[in-house]
Amino acid sequence: MSESETNNGTNGENGEKKKSIFRRMKEGLTRSTKTLSEGITGIFTKKKLDGATLEELEELLISADLGLDAAASVTEAVGKDRYNKEVSPEEIREILACEIAKVLKPVEKPLEIDVTKKPFVILMTGVNGAGKTTTIGKIGAKLKAEGKSVMLAAGDTFRAAAVEQLKVWGERIGAPVCATKIGGDAAGLAYEALARAKEEGTDVLMIDTAGRLQNKTDLMAELEKVIRVIRKLDPETPHATLLVLDATTGQNAVNQVEIFGQVAGITGLVMTKLDGTARGGILVAIAKKFGLPVHLIGVGEGIDDLQTFDAEAYARAITGVGSEAG
Repeated sequence: MSESETNNGTNGENGEKKKSIFRRMKEGLTRSTKTLSEGITGIFTKKKLDGATLEELEELLISADLGLDAAASVTEAVGKDRYNKEVSPEEIREILACEIAKVLKPVEKPLEIDVTKKPFVILMTGVNGAGKTTTIGKIGAKLKAEGKSVMLAAGDTFRAAAVEQLKVWGERIGAPVCATKIGGDAAGLAYEALARAKEEGTDVLMIDTAGRLQNKTDLMAELEKVIRVIRKLDPETPHATLLVLDATTGQNAVNQVEIFGQVAGITGLVMTKLDGTARGGILVAIAKKFGLPVHLIGVGEGIDDLQTFDAEAYARAITGVGSEAG
């Protein structure tokens, strides 16, 4: 969902929108901000920057789930040209926000729908409990608000709750839902949904998939089959394969990117439940390690709390820097 489609407002309106995004993100990231901000205050109050303080900072970043690589490179940047000098917590937070933004900026990429591909097929992947079905509904609502027609396919056929939840979202946003019997063939359903979406001239088809990780072989076989079968109708599909990650799982999210990346060829990420964790740094670790586009982040329960990812706003919010003008 590129912002370009709604870019006909004034600069004032854009400024208000930016404020709103920053405010929502800041509120959603409260727990992560508290961890980092209070930790920095504790380390740098009336202290000179030396080896011990840098080590403490690196440990703090690792505990916030930034990952070893990102924590090391950010700490190194903080120490550059400041060694043995007195620095304030505010200054450290500013530097930290700047360095985290540098890591995140290359992966900041809105979800863009190519309107020449009809339907534009999005395959949604992720483990059970990550918020995948809810995310499908919220993305669908955003696309509908942009004037696009949307169809949903309940491809997580073994979980009755997932199928029912998707049907509820379909009713809520006014999108047809293709479903089959519980335990039915997910690939067959995906094929039927794509055929119907083509026939009806639907703009976007979103296909839910199973998220069982207990047996990687079964998961791989099922996802590969879904992709193979829909390609019989359209060799270019899926046009986007999104992985929904639950931020509260911390480092486990890294393993999920690896596994689903091998299985389905992930093209972009959506991170949910950032409002429920102090581990918001996990997004930095994943960006540093994989470099995959981050399209959207969830910072609350509401439809509007699924936000287009903004690297600078995220970096400032998580470090507790600045105001809404950020």
